[in-house]
Amino acid sequence: MLTVTTANVNGLRAAAKKGYVEWLAATDADIVCLQEVRAEESQLPDAVRAPEGWHVVFAPAAAKGRAGVALLTRRAPERVKIGFGSAEFDTSGRYVEADLPGVTVASLYLPSGEVGTERQDEKERFMAEFLEYLKELRAKAAADGREVVVCGDWNIAHQEADLKNWKANRKSSGFLPEERAWLDRVYEEAGYADVMRALHPDQAGPYSWWSYRGRAFDNDSGWRIDLHVATPGLAARAVKGQVERAATHEERWSDHAPVTVVYG
Repeated sequence: MLTVTTANVNGLRAAAKKGYVEWLAATDADIVCLQEVRAEESQLPDAVRAPEGWHVVFAPAAAKGRAGVALLTRRAPERVKIGFGSAEFDTSGRYVEADLPGVTVASLYLPSGEVGTERQDEKERFMAEFLEYLKELRAKAAADGREVVVCGDWNIAHQEADLKNWKANRKSSGFLPEERAWLDRVYEEAGYADVMRALHPDQAGPYSWWSYRGRAFDNDSGWRIDLHVATPGLAARAVKGQVERAATHEERWSDHAPVTVVYG
């Protein structure tokens, strides 16, 4: 059994003060993928920077206070790679991967974008490069007899079932036709599987992000953008997947909830 959790912490220092530390101490996960860390290691308290029982790899962004991803593993990784070979994005704190026995696991924070701005152009450049890398990663893993799972905040809702207010967001970054078509290519062309959707095929969501504005969380007006994207062999081994949704708005330690999958 392998239990993997992905969580966008929306600033690790802030999350640590709101319940992340207690959550990590209680989790059964073997691997935890974090996004939007927004801190250098030196800025984190010891209990967060080097929690007992975990091997931690941080990939901060060169731009201070932005992005940042991390991987926490119970076992020491056999190999670690920061970035995916991109001249533009390898110092942007958006990708880190590690090899563990039989599986390569990665934490991804795909740019969020904003229609009509340079941020959307950046997102599209990232997507174009990253799709090619996903193909290479799958081919290499297959040659080595390994599976792959890329966990993280992909910042795209793939289908209408993946966000509550899909009609109002058809022209919004995160649900644009071209972004959704790109995810089609991840699944169909690059050959990966959306693990949570396979486990929950006939339901809306389960959502993993809710805006802090209004009563989005209380109304479950969310988006499903925190994904486990895996090679088919590993995806077929998934036996349970859940969003660890806080009981109340006040108990949240991020605007995202952890998404946990158990692989048999």
